[in-house]
Amino acid sequence: MPTIEGHAAVFDSLSVELWGFFEEIAPGAFADSIEAGDDVRALFNHDPNYVLGRSRNGTLRLAEDEVGLRVEFEPPDTQQARDVVTLIERGDVSQMSFAFAVLDEKWRIDDMERYVRRILRAKLYDVSPVTYPAYPATDVGVRAADGSPMFGDIPEIPADL
Repeated sequence: MPTIEGHAAVFDSLSVELWGFFEEIAPGAFADSIEAGDDVRALFNHDPNYVLGRSRNGTLRLAEDEVGLRVEFEPPDTQQARDVVTLIERGDVSQMSFAFAVLDEKWRIDDMERYVRRILRAKLYDVSPVTYPAYPATDVGVRAADGSPMFGDIPEIPADL
């Protein structure tokens, strides 16, 4: 099975409107949860019936990079997981999400008069490739077992062939 990878959260990027407010994630918001070794699951659409990986057993890896919450996991060789890989390869599912509990937050009203909740610290429960993401800037893709991307830039073919 190929590896699924992407960003379940993107720092300093607004969510869609959530119950009358918007949300953004501060860099470092997940650092404590990752460092503590919280037992995070990789699911499909946050559904616990579709387990794709788990941090406790090493099939899910989490890190914060300059973009956001980076995730990488090896899905099991099950029909459900193969279906998820196919949906990602086709581009039907191209974004991610995360389930969390807020540990620290700060509220503000932005220049467009919108209420914005900034998540400063959060406890992670799951990360998921999703059909409808709360954060449109997230991404997900698949990588072959040899580490090469299975999608992306197509080499330019010379016109004089």
